[in-house]
Amino acid sequence: MRLLLIEDDHLLGEGLADYLRGEGHQVDWFTALEPLRSLIGEPYDTWLVDWNLPDGSGLQWLTSQRARGATTPAIMLTARDQLVDRIDGLDGGADDYLIKPFAPEELAARVRVLARRHIGGAGALRQLGAVTVDLIARAVTLAGARVDLTAREWLLLEALVLRAGRIVAKQDLDALANGFDGDTTSNALEVHISNLRRKLGREVIETVRGMGYRVPK
Repeated sequence: MRLLLIEDDHLLGEGLADYLRGEGHQVDWFTALEPLRSLIGEPYDTWLVDWNLPDGSGLQWLTSQRARGATTPAIMLTARDQLVDRIDGLDGGADDYLIKPFAPEELAARVRVLARRHIGGAGALRQLGAVTVDLIARAVTLAGARVDLTAREWLLLEALVLRAGRIVAKQDLDALANGFDGDTTSNALEVHISNLRRKLGREVIETVRGMGYRVPK
């Protein structure tokens, strides 16, 4: 998954980013709100938002995103542990609320829970015809036989599965799998999609001409 981490504590932010990347996620880490102005419309699977930031309130930023219609799942990261704070955070647009200090393993688990909830179910398995995708184990089987994917192939498939039934534009899919290292001017994305189809079957990923790609819901 592609995660946006907004955390001004450098030690904590670096530790969380490193751990989540080690889990196979793309992580864009920022220490303030101002740089986020250039990210409007940038696709993410989950936002991880610190409440108190050097140039404003992470909660106010999140509330403003919700007012604009953004539905990206969000976890509030904060040392504020009072009941009123938790209520304000959840009412302000957070889907989950994690009190510092916390273990990065718990944050990673909550990210997975939000992903499952966001696609409309509690289970980790997604069925695409004869293909089974396990979002927790990060594993894929075809007719019961394990299919080995590269890290990039997995990120592409995961991004599509998390948006099953929806068309994902090429530039968005590239960003979700590659972060800011993506390059829509090259044919790398098409090569990875072709490899996925070769391994899983052409019917698993549909090309919607002129719009993007889609997997069945």
